[in-house]
Amino acid sequence: MRWTFPHMRVVVWALPLLVAGVAMAQFRAFTKEQRQAATGPISGLKPDLRRAFSDVGQSEPKKEPSGLDWLGSHEEPGQTFEQYISSRPNLPGSVRRKLYVLPVGKFEKGIAPDLEKLKEYTAAYYHPMVVEMLPVVEDAEVPAKVRENVLTGKKQWLSTDILRWLPKKLPADAYAMIAVTMTDLYPDEAWNFVFGQASFKDRVGVFSFARYHPSWDDEASGEGTGKLVLGRAAKVLTHEMGHMFGIRHCIYYECNMNGANHLAEADAAPMHLCPMCLRKMYHAVRFDPAERYDTLSTFYGQNGFEAEEKWVDKEAAAIREAK
Repeated sequence: MRWTFPHMRVVVWALPLLVAGVAMAQFRAFTKEQRQAATGPISGLKPDLRRAFSDVGQSEPKKEPSGLDWLGSHEEPGQTFEQYISSRPNLPGSVRRKLYVLPVGKFEKGIAPDLEKLKEYTAAYYHPMVVEMLPVVEDAEVPAKVRENVLTGKKQWLSTDILRWLPKKLPADAYAMIAVTMTDLYPDEAWNFVFGQASFKDRVGVFSFARYHPSWDDEASGEGTGKLVLGRAAKVLTHEMGHMFGIRHCIYYECNMNGANHLAEADAAPMHLCPMCLRKMYHAVRFDPAERYDTLSTFYGQNGFEAEEKWVDKEAAAIREAK
């Protein structure tokens, strides 16, 4: 769930409180023509870009949600490409051109995602931007209030304290910085937990991977758990970085920029961007689409994401053929 606090200019993501009788949001299904119109005119673009931003079936239309899913309980207007341009997003410049990831607290091997692999994936996803992993900030150095969650009995940090502290850690050449942690977060005493919180004005955010490992719910965790946790962490990190570029939730396609109310919904979302969100990212970053997919393919192949590797390889080949 997303809540905005104007006095802090921050956005919070968390699971909403779902109760019996809650009103469902009205879902709107879009035709192919409507989806392409939302992506904006592409006839004047180079052939490879036209292919990259065209709806040729590479991304599925957004499926009708259940009442528990994001669009089942949230009315979102969406954001066309032209609306994105009109919003005048804060984009990288000649000085602020790097993306930073700041690990905060303990990252226990076998539970936490591999930080170097997360850095590698973020660099491939936002190719050709430079991504740097900052040194880990130890628990004792985190200036945040600590509490024990009454439901889980596990430690939590007050996310608003971390958010106020992060601008002091922001490097001068940073376009944006995301702090990641394995400690659970909460934004207010009345809240159970929050997955993350960000200040777009200050270009910083903090997100927790604590609930992404099967062991959080005492599930059996064996073969394939490392890939599962890495995939979940890679999705949320690139999704939230997307918001830093001014890209809002996608309501047109199955896309990494879809909102998610629960872990199953997040797991079902693809790792890739739809044609429209890809065009928004191209406007912000400027990349060769086939080259970007090649970089992602290398990562997917090295880490066992076979379906994703096949998808990007197919797209890269089609883009090159169009070119």
